[in-house]
Amino acid sequence: MEIFIDIDNPLPQFSQLIEQIKLAVQQKQIKPGDPLPSIRQLANDLGLNNKTVAKAYRLLERDSVIQAKGYRGSYIHPDAEKNCTVNLNELVEEKLTDVIGMLRHTGATDSEIRIAFTKVMNSDKKRGN
Repeated sequence: MEIFIDIDNPLPQFSQLIEQIKLAVQQKQIKPGDPLPSIRQLANDLGLNNKTVAKAYRLLERDSVIQAKGYRGSYIHPDAEKNCTVNLNELVEEKLTDVIGMLRHTGATDSEIRIAFTKVMNSDKKRGN
C-alpha cells in the first residue's frame, strides 16, 4: 500500500489518509489483521505532523476500519471492508438537515436554531457526553 498526501488538495490531510486506507482495504491491498505503521513512523514517512496521523487513526478506529491494540500497534479490523462504506459525517449531516428543515417549517429562525444547537452542545460537554 502506497500513500500519497497532496498538499495542494483542498481535502484535509487526515481525510486524504483516511480515504487512502479505506481504498486500500476495499481493493484488498491490505487485509483484516494486517498491521499498520505506527503513528510516528507514518507521520515521518509522509512528512506529516503526528497529530494529523493520530486523528486519522482515531477516526478509522471509531468507524471500525482499524483497531488499536495498545502498545502492539494498529491493525486492520476484521470487518474493515464492510465498514469502509459507512460515512458517519454524511449521516450526521443528513440527520441535521432533516431536523433543521423541520424546525424551519415550524417557524424557528436560523438564529434561534444556532443558539439552541450551541446550548445543547455545550450542555452535553458539561455532562461529559
